[in-house]
Amino acid sequence: MPLLTYAGVRPWAKAIRDAVVTRKMPPWFADPAYGHFANDRSLSKSEIDTIVDWVDAGAAEGSPKDAPPPRAWPSGWSIGTPDAIFEMPKAVAIPAKGTVEYQYIILPTHFSDDKWVEKVEVRPSDRSTVHHAVAYIRDGQSKWLQNQPIGTPFSLPAADHRPNPASLTTSDILMVYTPGNSSDSWPHGLAKKIKAGSDLVLQMHYTANGKAVADRTRVGVVFAKEPPKQAVLTLQMGNDKFVIPPGDANYRVTVSGTLPNEATLISLFPHMHLRGKGFEYLIVEPNGKIETLLKVNRYDFNWQLNYRLAKPRVLPTGTRLQWIGYYDNSPNNPGNPDPTAEVRFGEQSWEEMMIGFFDIAVDPKIGKADFFERERQR
Repeated sequence: MPLLTYAGVRPWAKAIRDAVVTRKMPPWFADPAYGHFANDRSLSKSEIDTIVDWVDAGAAEGSPKDAPPPRAWPSGWSIGTPDAIFEMPKAVAIPAKGTVEYQYIILPTHFSDDKWVEKVEVRPSDRSTVHHAVAYIRDGQSKWLQNQPIGTPFSLPAADHRPNPASLTTSDILMVYTPGNSSDSWPHGLAKKIKAGSDLVLQMHYTANGKAVADRTRVGVVFAKEPPKQAVLTLQMGNDKFVIPPGDANYRVTVSGTLPNEATLISLFPHMHLRGKGFEYLIVEPNGKIETLLKVNRYDFNWQLNYRLAKPRVLPTGTRLQWIGYYDNSPNNPGNPDPTAEVRFGEQSWEEMMIGFFDIAVDPKIGKADFFERERQR
């Protein structure tokens, strides 16, 4: 519902009160005891008290002469006018029912020189059917999906609760679109690199929702005005070998690894499905001491957020990272598709995933493949 005017807000006053008291809205799930984030949208206690007092007093309008001027909301791209737009050649038809395998669409950039991107936005034409969209940057020299058609959707179905090997790639990610995360931008001096001759590869996860629809997703980018001081890379650690027992209300899945080179951590983005309950990003010191970077107490499949550090954190070479995901496969989870099922990794929403994405900043001369050459920077 639109909440732009008093007339639009007034019928929802009690619901708004309940939503802010329970901290269901605004959507923000980071435990305030761990870390500080630049995009923290949570309300302070005094802000919540103000809303509660207003509703309890009858939700009066107040004097119109004291109202602030109307805000000008973006009517198009939230990143401003893009310097380049990449669009699916044709819309993808989504059936009303049934399983839709991941759709891949290769979009050439036709860039004749390297580009640095400081803002990106993914805009599905029908958001109701898009579970997620990953925009990969495929280097012109990459052999990944080299025999697949350009501009025509194709699928690479997973099998036996494992990703299809053909879908695996070391290519960097321009952006991950999810509900609650439709655009990304980096401060001045940071940017994503798209090399000359690269393609964008969209991985689209569509979900049938009872109505036959079609989607034609676009990706818009804004270029940096000058070469950045650091390049942004998107990394991930995940676990696809778990088995969640039926009815388990707090199943724990972990993954860990060491950072091959020094990097500056700038954001954290957990991804799970409908049984997702909580997620933690940890640093494990050599002496066993654990530091919590992010603790998501209540994971919400419908609001998958990217948590941007208020102060970027330098991580030395060899830093041990550990991610922990918690799952609720019990009948008490209202989003649980089937609490009697044994749940494993899978691409569909009724299956599960455990992935912790994280963005780092490195020297602009270092690409993603270079970064994984251990001790390169020593």
